[in-house]
Amino acid sequence: MSFSWHQEPHFSQRNNWLRAGVLGANDGLISIASLLFGLAAAKPDPQTVMITGFAALVAGALSMAAGEYVSVSSQADTEKADLHKEQHELTHNPEQELAELCQIYQDRGLSHELARQVAEQLTQQNALQAHARDEIGITEISQANPLQAAFASAISFCVGALLPVLVTLLSANSAVMLNLAISTLIGLALLGYCSAKLGGAPVLPAICRILIWGVLSLGITSLIGFYFGLSA
Repeated sequence: MSFSWHQEPHFSQRNNWLRAGVLGANDGLISIASLLFGLAAAKPDPQTVMITGFAALVAGALSMAAGEYVSVSSQADTEKADLHKEQHELTHNPEQELAELCQIYQDRGLSHELARQVAEQLTQQNALQAHARDEIGITEISQANPLQAAFASAISFCVGALLPVLVTLLSANSAVMLNLAISTLIGLALLGYCSAKLGGAPVLPAICRILIWGVLSLGITSLIGFYFGLSA
């Protein structure tokens, strides 16, 4: 009989940083490209476009980091409160908590006797961990990490935003909008492809949905830019 000693990594282990990373890169690319696209449609001077692009990149990265840190910290605070509450119940009502854990395992298909044995053994090993995982749904994989989310969001926002800023910087005035549109759609397609591959998801739907939002964003901001450019 052969045995497999290989480790089996799961895509869900990447959820914390993958969600923040994809969100940051997508936001950076779409928001900065749309901003510069709309601004270019109004035909301002090149210096204004570049200052706007770099200022938006820095402000957006800081905003993404702060937003992720605050929101994920709130999630972490809620998880800590639940764990504190559960620890209090384990201290003051251990039998009731054991019965509750036993019922959870019965609901999952174990017999009463086996569910009782499992609940007792897990309680002896680490009662709080058992209740956190099976009653509340908190695991090491899903547990909130504010700093990790903030860092991933800020860096990925900069990576996404850097593409339209560089394209604008290197393009002639007459070709800025065309180059921005092409590079943004290519960047969004690559982002959709990479996020799907990292998450183990189908590639085509991921690319299509991100391109649809990109086209809408570019189209709406260009209309706004043309309107104000004509009105000026």
